[in-house]
Amino acid sequence: MIALKNGTVVTGGESFPAHVYIKDGSIFAVTPNDLLAETEIDATGCIVVPGFIDIHTHGAGGSDFLDGTVDAYLTAARVHAMHGATSIVPTLTSVSTEKIKQAMPVFDEAKKENRAGATLLGLHLEGPYFAVSQKGAQEERFIHPFAKKEYEEILLCAGGRIIRWSAAPELEGAEDFVKALREREILACIGHTDASCQQTLQAITSGFCHITHLYSCMRGVHRVRGYRQGGVVEAAFLNDEVTVEIIADGAHLPAELLQLVYKIKGPEKIALITDSMRGAGMPEGPSVLGCISDGLPVIIEDGVAKMLDRTAFAGSVATCDTLVKNMVHLAGVPLPQAVQMASQTPAAILKLSLKGQIKEGFDADIAVLDQDLAVRKTFIGGEVVYDG
Repeated sequence: MIALKNGTVVTGGESFPAHVYIKDGSIFAVTPNDLLAETEIDATGCIVVPGFIDIHTHGAGGSDFLDGTVDAYLTAARVHAMHGATSIVPTLTSVSTEKIKQAMPVFDEAKKENRAGATLLGLHLEGPYFAVSQKGAQEERFIHPFAKKEYEEILLCAGGRIIRWSAAPELEGAEDFVKALREREILACIGHTDASCQQTLQAITSGFCHITHLYSCMRGVHRVRGYRQGGVVEAAFLNDEVTVEIIADGAHLPAELLQLVYKIKGPEKIALITDSMRGAGMPEGPSVLGCISDGLPVIIEDGVAKMLDRTAFAGSVATCDTLVKNMVHLAGVPLPQAVQMASQTPAAILKLSLKGQIKEGFDADIAVLDQDLAVRKTFIGGEVVYDG
């Protein structure tokens, strides 16, 4: 048995001193009492938190999942683990059906070989059924309306590997699409959309239950013939059940919007995501968004990826520890709630019953932070995969 001794445990929205005992890959006990352990690790002065769960990332460490190689998955998973993420959802942007299908065996092989990186939970398809007007940095040539034969072919090929899919619910055919996802227990997400508030609320009623990177690539308050109407953002605030994710990298959303989302939705309905591209964990300078061979050239500067003309962002380069720090220091959120949004809430969104908390019987996925919220150790299944 392994003992993490004398740390401050932050979990379930609470903070308290306790020892954490790990046995056979699970949390054996969280207690102030001393138990017999073969290995003791002194966590005095440290903060012991559940491993972060990033449900939306495109890569890290110079690798993007669209590179289509096992090494790209392993590299990104390893870099995310160095920053406290113990589980991630690799995300593919709008690409051809063939490229999506090719990703399936690569994902399988990466999952099999992954020893030192964040657990690969499943795939997230971000597109291609989007509003072109809200494409962001996605490639327009791949964006198109719902095509039932196409997505049924993808779902058949995926065989359960896809666990979430983002789409624009105002497009014709959205109800059949969301029905197909719900039949397979895939998280149906609203993203890259021009939907109005009413269209979004109707979509939530029909089965969409999560909103992809709130505020980014979606319609907010707008005018129709002079009259103001709400958009996706307002629908997210009006509906108490729909969950949202936010890119708390300090660039995509300013402090006041982070504070507003937190005030309205609360930590139980917000997941912190990196939405990171290959530049996460890498020095600033030239980079590529998407596949390394034919992706979009971008520049990383000021802590974010930008289009070369600097007119728009081209992705985040954040890691999960950065998200937590920003929610605490930039948005003024208490640490227990910031940690909750990076662990327990994403676990709940994906219905991961044994992840996201430091609690007896849960997976021993743990990050140890110092007082500056820098990651010092990462455990996955009770094994140390990063020791800083």
